[in-house]
Amino acid sequence: MSETAIIKLNNATIRQSDNIILKDVDLKIEKGEFVYLIGRVGSGKSSLLKTLYADLPLKEGSGKVVGYYLSIIKNKQVPFLRRKIGIVFQDFQLLTDRNIEDNLHFVLKATGWKSTTDIKARISEVLEKVNMNNKGYKMPHELSGGEQQRIVIARALLNSPDIILADEPTGNLDPETSDDLVRLLHDISKSGKTIIMATHQHDLFTKFPARVIECKDGELNEISKNTADTVIDFTETETFE
Repeated sequence: MSETAIIKLNNATIRQSDNIILKDVDLKIEKGEFVYLIGRVGSGKSSLLKTLYADLPLKEGSGKVVGYYLSIIKNKQVPFLRRKIGIVFQDFQLLTDRNIEDNLHFVLKATGWKSTTDIKARISEVLEKVNMNNKGYKMPHELSGGEQQRIVIARALLNSPDIILADEPTGNLDPETSDDLVRLLHDISKSGKTIIMATHQHDLFTKFPARVIECKDGELNEISKNTADTVIDFTETETFE
């Protein structure tokens, strides 16, 4: 890969406290790439993602994400790194005491947006992008799991991040809803955003081919750069503009 990689790790050691989770990690991911991160529970998928957004410090080896050097990043720089990264969690983490628009409004205000007009316009834009533009008045509990996850993706898009990290985003969803979510994430990637999706559902990357990287036995290994030769093709995709 070229030196235009938006994510680069070299000889990195991923740790949780004093425990080594992954060692000798070398990884390069380009802008606009879609990458599946696979591995069993406890294999290091979440720890790797947390390292990329500086929730876990990188003390051994080197890493660079959207221009920030992980081994020397200062605490005051971390919020700026995270504004360039959208995060999608399996358990949604929506605020249950307010409706969807207010959930998104809260994030924008917390990240420095001031104009009410701009905030309303941005909320409308991201809800439309995930086909949820008529659900803003709903409370989270009034939405299905798939709809809530679409809102979480909308939330991740609010500040126009360069990267989206999705940690088991389909783990609590039925197969049909999972397919819809992965199709949406692929369409978002086609718009130029880099997406890393951690998953244990191997059927997803056989249906929706992309690069596959595996966490196994304390190491990170490339499984495939394109699984298209052995997959079921799909023709219907949602438009993401």
